[in-house]
Amino acid sequence: MQITFLGTGTSCGVPVLGCQCEVCRSSDPRDQRLRCSILVETQQTRLLVDCGPDFRQQMLSQPFRRIDGILITHSHYDHVGGMDDIRPYCQFGEINVYADPIARQGMLQMLPYCFAEHRYPGVPAIGLHEIHAGEPMRIGDIDIMPVRVMHGQLPILGYRFGPFAYITDMKTIDDDQLPLLQGVEVLCVNALRFDKPHHSHQLVDEAVAFARRVGARQTLITHLCHDIGLTDEANEKLPIDIKLACDGQKIEVFG
Repeated sequence: MQITFLGTGTSCGVPVLGCQCEVCRSSDPRDQRLRCSILVETQQTRLLVDCGPDFRQQMLSQPFRRIDGILITHSHYDHVGGMDDIRPYCQFGEINVYADPIARQGMLQMLPYCFAEHRYPGVPAIGLHEIHAGEPMRIGDIDIMPVRVMHGQLPILGYRFGPFAYITDMKTIDDDQLPLLQGVEVLCVNALRFDKPHHSHQLVDEAVAFARRVGARQTLITHLCHDIGLTDEANEKLPIDIKLACDGQKIEVFG
């Protein structure tokens, strides 16, 4: 199974408009971050986790082939704002989108023209399905376990794909969800920066502590803002098994 990081940045992306900090002025492509999203692929199946406003730009560098499902973490704009841009992929047929009840309702409100009784020609062909944390599912040849985490006071979903788990926008997780992550070997989890606490997002020390609770052998940090610092300098501050994820990065996961 191959994981491609389409975007690893926060809602503003990096560089941030109008900012002249050293990260936003960096020429290192690893310091340039589109909004958060990943592809999860096998030879037979292709899944997208979140579809933010950079989706079109992100997919221009990827082979054009069917998307078998889109898994939504939550319906904030930086995670679903590119949904209208899936239209070219609808030539392969209706695209199934999976979301928890709160995110599903948010998408109905955000994209009412996609779900109207009488849709005008050209709108994305979306099949919107409700899913729940702790209820396993399978798309193609990929097994998926939705996991509930808390984005401040908002319950949202992370996803486990066999030995790999992807969690973004988390601040906390309830103890009853941890067994769903038992045995995860490669973890991707969010952290904004090293300091200056945030009410609904983890900092790096919280992400490291969470990785230790999960027991992953490798952890990649996503949903990073420009305050994280330059990639090389930030990675030097991290344990050897925990590093920043970067846009375009690909990893192979076996199991």
